[in-house]
Amino acid sequence: MYHIWNRGAGRLRLFKKDDDYLAFQQVLLEAHQRHPLRLLDWCLMPNHWHFVVFPETDTQVSDFFRWLTHSHAMRAITHRRVLGMGPLYQGRFKSLPVQADEHLLTLLRYVQRNPVRAKLAKHAAQWRWGSEWARSHGPAELAAILSAWPVARPRRWAAWVDAPERSPETEMIRVCVRRSSPLGAADWARQTAARLELPWPLRPRGRPAKTPAATGDDGKELRPL
Repeated sequence: MYHIWNRGAGRLRLFKKDDDYLAFQQVLLEAHQRHPLRLLDWCLMPNHWHFVVFPETDTQVSDFFRWLTHSHAMRAITHRRVLGMGPLYQGRFKSLPVQADEHLLTLLRYVQRNPVRAKLAKHAAQWRWGSEWARSHGPAELAAILSAWPVARPRRWAAWVDAPERSPETEMIRVCVRRSSPLGAADWARQTAARLELPWPLRPRGRPAKTPAATGDDGKELRPL
């Protein structure tokens, strides 16, 4: 599994209006048709985007996101009629391996919480430009390119996603992003870094911090598993 993300150059907005998001979704559909890739989740934000993917071959991630990023940039620049504005994206997309256990659930929650964290939506599932919306509201062709998760979705998932994050949980992901190190248990992360020839920081690693003791309507504590 991989966490994939990219930002607008200079942190400029990639999406300024609904039509910009819709245009990206069209490119996304075309990218999936050309380079099929198991998409577990995504979230489009004004100046960046996140995907969580499950490739079957070594080249799927590069093929898919190279085409997606290049095609979106060319069409957006042409549409805005500002060919001299420079690149749309800050550079090549970034990627991070993630272990298919509670680390993956923690990452999926982190990705889905982006609009809540940025105060763009009160509930993650209300964000129109994320995969949770596509799963529930469509359009059908967009929902169809989403793949099942390789881990069980926790009960009351939406409530857990909306519950406040603990800072160690968020910081764990951000540290891995900054250091380009795999997100997972220590042994798995070390082996994955060696296999993929990634830098391996000399620092303690472990399991994700437990979710905060948020409670649901029934008064019981909400947990990820």
